Amino acid sequence: MRFTKMEGLGNDYLYVNAFEEPVTADDAPALARAMSDRHFGVGSDGLVLIAPSDKADFRMFMYNADGSRGAMCGNASRCIGKYVYEHGMTDKTELTLETDAGIRRLWLTTEGRSVTLVRVDMGAPAFGKTQELESAGRVFTVHPVDVGSRHAVIFTDEPTNTFDLQKYGAPLEYHAVFPWGVNVEFVNVLAPDRLRMRVWERGSGETLACGTGSCAILAAAAKLGLSQRKAAIELRGGTLYNEWDERTGSIFMTGPAREVFTGEWEINNR
Repeated sequence: MRFTKMEGLGNDYLYVNAFEEPVTADDAPALARAMSDRHFGVGSDGLVLIAPSDKADFRMFMYNADGSRGAMCGNASRCIGKYVYEHGMTDKTELTLETDAGIRRLWLTTEGRSVTLVRVDMGAPAFGKTQELESAGRVFTVHPVDVGSRHAVIFTDEPTNTFDLQKYGAPLEYHAVFPWGVNVEFVNVLAPDRLRMRVWERGSGETLACGTGSCAILAAAAKLGLSQRKAAIELRGGTLYNEWDERTGSIFMTGPAREVFTGEWEINNR
Protein backbone atom coordinates (compact mmCIF):
# COMPACT_ATOMS: atom_id res chain seq x y z
CA MET A 1 0.00 0.00 0.00
CA ARG A 2 1.46 3.32 -1.04
CA PHE A 3 1.21 6.23 1.38
CA THR A 4 2.35 9.84 1.55
CA LYS A 5 3.48 11.56 4.70
CA MET A 6 2.37 15.20 4.87
CA GLU A 7 2.39 17.87 7.54
CA GLY A 8 0.55 21.07 8.31
CA LEU A 9 2.70 23.12 10.70
CA GLY A 10 4.22 19.90 12.04
CA ASN A 11 0.85 18.14 12.55
CA ASP A 12 1.84 15.08 10.51
CA TYR A 13 -0.43 12.38 9.10
CA LEU A 14 -0.04 9.50 6.69
CA TYR A 15 -2.28 9.92 3.64
CA VAL A 16 -3.57 7.02 1.57
CA ASN A 17 -5.27 7.42 -1.80
CA ALA A 18 -8.26 5.14 -1.26
CA PHE A 19 -9.24 5.58 -4.92
CA GLU A 20 -6.32 3.29 -5.73
CA GLU A 21 -5.22 1.43 -2.60
CA PRO A 22 -6.92 -1.68 -1.09
CA VAL A 23 -7.68 -0.16 2.30
CA THR A 24 -11.09 0.31 3.89
CA ALA A 25 -12.52 2.03 6.95
CA ASP A 26 -12.50 -1.38 8.67
CA ASP A 27 -8.74 -1.69 8.15
CA ALA A 28 -7.97 1.86 9.20
CA PRO A 29 -7.93 1.73 13.04
CA ALA A 30 -5.31 -1.04 13.18
CA LEU A 31 -3.34 0.55 10.36
CA ALA A 32 -3.39 3.92 12.14
CA ARG A 33 -1.98 2.39 15.32
CA ALA A 34 0.74 0.43 13.54
CA MET A 35 1.81 3.06 11.03
CA SER A 36 1.71 5.99 13.47
CA ASP A 37 4.13 4.37 15.92
CA ARG A 38 7.27 6.52 15.84
CA HIS A 39 9.58 3.61 16.73
CA PHE A 40 8.09 0.54 15.02
CA GLY A 41 6.05 2.21 12.28
CA VAL A 42 6.39 5.24 10.01
CA GLY A 43 5.64 7.80 12.71
CA SER A 44 2.72 10.24 12.60
CA ASP A 45 -0.17 11.82 14.47
CA GLY A 46 -2.57 9.53 12.61
CA LEU A 47 -3.86 8.16 9.31
CA VAL A 48 -6.05 9.86 6.70
CA LEU A 49 -7.86 8.16 3.82
CA ILE A 50 -8.68 10.22 0.73
CA ALA A 51 -11.76 8.55 -0.71
CA PRO A 52 -14.58 9.08 -3.23
CA SER A 53 -17.70 10.98 -2.17
CA ASP A 54 -21.19 11.18 -3.62
CA LYS A 55 -21.72 14.54 -1.89
CA ALA A 56 -18.47 16.42 -2.49
CA ASP A 57 -15.31 16.36 -4.60
CA PHE A 58 -13.52 14.12 -2.08
CA ARG A 59 -14.13 12.31 1.22
CA MET A 60 -11.82 12.38 4.26
CA PHE A 61 -11.64 9.56 6.81
CA MET A 62 -9.34 10.57 9.66
CA TYR A 63 -7.93 8.36 12.45
CA ASN A 64 -5.84 9.39 15.43
CA ALA A 65 -2.60 7.64 16.37
CA ASP A 66 -4.48 5.41 18.82
CA GLY A 67 -6.87 4.27 16.08
CA SER A 68 -9.85 6.33 17.25
CA ARG A 69 -11.89 8.13 14.60
CA GLY A 70 -11.68 11.90 14.27
CA ALA A 71 -14.61 13.86 12.87
CA MET A 72 -12.62 16.74 11.45
CA CYS A 73 -9.01 17.91 11.14
CA GLY A 74 -8.12 21.35 9.84
CA ASN A 75 -4.49 20.56 9.07
CA ALA A 76 -5.47 17.33 7.31
CA SER A 77 -8.04 19.14 5.18
CA ARG A 78 -5.35 21.56 3.97
CA CYS A 79 -3.03 18.66 3.19
CA ILE A 80 -5.76 16.91 1.22
CA GLY A 81 -6.28 20.04 -0.86
CA LYS A 82 -2.59 20.09 -1.69
CA TYR A 83 -2.43 16.35 -2.34
CA VAL A 84 -5.34 16.05 -4.76
CA TYR A 85 -4.23 19.08 -6.78
CA GLU A 86 -0.53 18.28 -6.99
CA HIS A 87 -1.17 14.56 -7.68
CA GLY A 88 -3.41 15.41 -10.60
CA MET A 89 -6.68 14.21 -9.05
CA THR A 90 -8.34 17.57 -9.80
CA ASP A 91 -7.71 20.82 -11.63
CA LYS A 92 -10.07 22.76 -9.35
CA THR A 93 -8.73 25.42 -7.01
CA GLU A 94 -12.04 25.53 -5.12
CA LEU A 95 -12.99 22.15 -3.69
CA THR A 96 -15.54 20.54 -1.43
CA LEU A 97 -14.48 17.93 1.12
CA GLU A 98 -16.87 15.58 2.91
CA THR A 99 -15.94 14.90 6.55
CA ASP A 100 -17.66 13.29 9.52
CA ALA A 101 -18.44 16.85 10.64
CA GLY A 102 -20.05 17.84 7.35
CA ILE A 103 -18.87 19.28 4.04
CA ARG A 104 -16.04 21.79 4.10
CA ARG A 105 -15.02 24.14 1.30
CA LEU A 106 -11.35 24.68 0.38
CA TRP A 107 -9.66 27.41 -1.68
CA LEU A 108 -6.17 26.69 -3.03
CA THR A 109 -3.50 29.30 -3.71
CA THR A 110 -1.29 27.89 -6.46
CA GLU A 111 1.92 28.62 -8.31
CA GLY A 112 1.92 26.43 -11.40
CA ARG A 113 1.08 22.92 -10.14
CA SER A 114 2.20 23.70 -6.58
CA VAL A 115 -0.19 24.64 -3.76
CA THR A 116 1.31 27.27 -1.46
CA LEU A 117 -1.65 27.99 0.86
CA VAL A 118 -5.06 26.50 1.57
CA ARG A 119 -8.02 28.40 3.03
CA VAL A 120 -10.74 26.30 4.64
CA ASP A 121 -14.28 27.17 5.67
CA MET A 122 -14.33 25.38 9.02
CA GLY A 123 -18.00 26.09 9.73
CA ALA A 124 -19.62 27.85 12.68
CA PRO A 125 -18.51 27.15 16.26
CA ALA A 126 -20.89 25.84 18.92
CA PHE A 127 -20.27 26.75 22.55
CA GLY A 128 -20.79 24.64 25.65
CA LYS A 129 -21.18 25.73 29.24
CA THR A 130 -18.07 27.23 30.83
CA GLN A 131 -16.99 25.12 33.81
CA GLU A 132 -14.41 24.97 36.55
CA LEU A 133 -12.62 21.61 36.24
CA GLU A 134 -9.86 20.04 38.32
CA SER A 135 -6.74 18.57 36.75
CA ALA A 136 -3.67 17.33 38.62
CA GLY A 137 -4.59 19.30 41.73
CA ARG A 138 -5.38 22.57 39.96
CA VAL A 139 -8.68 24.10 38.93
CA PHE A 140 -9.02 25.58 35.44
CA THR A 141 -11.76 27.62 33.79
CA VAL A 142 -12.68 25.55 30.73
CA HIS A 143 -14.57 26.89 27.71
CA PRO A 144 -15.99 24.03 25.58
CA VAL A 145 -16.14 24.77 21.85
CA ASP A 146 -17.20 22.42 19.06
CA VAL A 147 -15.89 23.17 15.56
CA GLY A 148 -16.53 19.75 14.08
CA SER A 149 -14.38 18.28 16.84
CA ARG A 150 -14.67 18.97 20.56
CA HIS A 151 -12.27 21.33 22.33
CA ALA A 152 -11.68 22.48 25.88
CA VAL A 153 -10.14 25.97 25.72
CA ILE A 154 -8.24 27.32 28.73
CA PHE A 155 -6.77 30.84 28.87
CA THR A 156 -3.72 31.27 31.06
CA ASP A 157 -1.18 33.95 31.92
CA GLU A 158 1.53 31.29 32.30
CA PRO A 159 3.75 31.08 29.20
CA THR A 160 2.54 28.10 27.19
CA ASN A 161 6.06 27.29 25.96
CA THR A 162 7.08 26.22 29.49
CA PHE A 163 3.67 24.97 30.64
CA ASP A 164 3.49 21.31 31.76
CA LEU A 165 1.02 20.31 29.07
CA GLN A 166 1.05 16.57 29.71
CA LYS A 167 0.54 16.95 33.45
CA TYR A 168 -2.53 19.16 33.12
CA GLY A 169 -3.80 18.34 29.63
CA ALA A 170 -3.86 14.56 29.77
CA PRO A 171 -6.27 14.27 32.74
CA LEU A 172 -8.74 16.58 30.98
CA GLU A 173 -8.69 14.57 27.74
CA TYR A 174 -11.12 12.00 29.18
CA HIS A 175 -12.48 13.98 32.11
CA ALA A 176 -15.91 12.82 33.30
CA VAL A 177 -17.40 15.92 31.64
CA PHE A 178 -15.97 14.72 28.30
CA PRO A 179 -16.69 10.95 28.24
CA TRP A 180 -15.97 10.74 24.48
CA GLY A 181 -12.72 12.65 24.85
CA VAL A 182 -11.74 16.20 24.03
CA ASN A 183 -8.82 18.21 22.64
CA VAL A 184 -7.37 20.52 25.28
CA GLU A 185 -5.85 23.93 24.44
CA PHE A 186 -3.91 26.21 26.77
CA VAL A 187 -3.84 29.74 25.36
CA ASN A 188 -1.92 32.99 25.84
CA VAL A 189 -3.52 36.22 24.57
CA LEU A 190 -0.51 38.12 23.21
CA ALA A 191 -2.47 40.94 21.53
CA PRO A 192 -6.00 41.52 20.26
CA ASP A 193 -4.94 40.03 16.91
CA ARG A 194 -2.43 37.42 18.13
CA LEU A 195 -2.94 34.28 20.21
CA ARG A 196 -0.52 31.51 21.18
CA MET A 197 -1.60 27.95 21.97
CA ARG A 198 -0.42 24.46 22.82
CA VAL A 199 -2.67 21.48 22.34
CA TRP A 200 -3.13 18.07 23.91
CA GLU A 201 -5.02 16.18 21.19
CA ARG A 202 -7.47 13.41 21.88
CA GLY A 203 -5.90 10.12 20.86
CA SER A 204 -2.50 11.57 19.92
CA GLY A 205 -1.10 13.52 22.89
CA GLU A 206 0.71 16.77 22.21
CA THR A 207 0.92 17.74 18.55
CA LEU A 208 2.76 20.68 17.01
CA ALA A 209 -0.44 22.13 15.55
CA CYS A 210 -4.21 21.67 15.55
CA GLY A 211 -6.29 23.44 12.92
CA THR A 212 -9.66 22.89 14.56
CA GLY A 213 -8.10 23.91 17.88
CA SER A 214 -6.88 27.19 16.41
CA CYS A 215 -10.46 27.91 15.32
CA ALA A 216 -11.85 26.96 18.74
CA ILE A 217 -9.52 29.32 20.61
CA LEU A 218 -10.27 32.23 18.28
CA ALA A 219 -14.00 31.69 18.75
CA ALA A 220 -13.66 31.49 22.53
CA ALA A 221 -11.36 34.52 22.73
CA ALA A 222 -13.55 36.68 20.50
CA LYS A 223 -16.72 35.65 22.33
CA LEU A 224 -15.13 36.62 25.65
CA GLY A 225 -13.85 39.93 24.26
CA LEU A 226 -10.21 38.85 24.63
CA SER A 227 -9.40 39.17 20.94
CA GLN A 228 -10.65 40.45 17.64
CA ARG A 229 -12.49 38.11 15.24
CA LYS A 230 -9.42 37.98 13.00
CA ALA A 231 -6.08 36.90 14.45
CA ALA A 232 -2.80 35.13 13.88
CA ILE A 233 -2.66 31.89 15.86
CA GLU A 234 0.85 30.87 16.92
CA LEU A 235 1.35 27.12 17.36
CA ARG A 236 4.53 25.18 18.07
CA GLY A 237 4.80 24.26 14.38
CA GLY A 238 4.05 27.68 12.91
CA THR A 239 1.29 30.24 12.43
CA LEU A 240 -2.27 30.02 11.11
CA TYR A 241 -4.37 33.00 10.09
CA ASN A 242 -8.00 32.68 11.13
CA GLU A 243 -11.07 34.86 10.75
CA TRP A 244 -14.50 34.39 12.33
CA ASP A 245 -16.80 35.88 9.73
CA GLU A 246 -19.57 37.92 11.34
CA ARG A 247 -21.90 37.64 8.33
CA THR A 248 -21.81 33.86 7.76
CA GLY A 249 -20.79 32.72 11.25
CA SER A 250 -18.06 30.50 9.76
CA ILE A 251 -14.43 30.48 10.80
CA PHE A 252 -11.98 30.59 7.91
CA MET A 253 -8.52 29.11 8.47
CA THR A 254 -5.56 29.78 6.18
CA GLY A 255 -2.19 28.05 6.30
CA PRO A 256 0.37 25.92 4.47
CA ALA A 257 0.75 22.19 3.91
CA ARG A 258 3.82 20.19 2.89
CA GLU A 259 4.52 16.78 1.43
CA VAL A 260 7.37 15.07 3.31
CA PHE A 261 7.86 11.74 1.52
CA THR A 262 6.11 8.76 -0.04
CA GLY A 263 6.61 5.11 0.77
CA GLU A 264 5.12 1.63 0.81
CA TRP A 265 3.64 -0.32 3.73
CA GLU A 266 3.04 -4.05 3.92
CA ILE A 267 -0.73 -4.15 4.34
CA ASN A 268 -0.54 -7.06 6.83
CA ASN A 269 2.29 -5.49 8.85
CA ARG A 270 0.26 -4.58 11.95
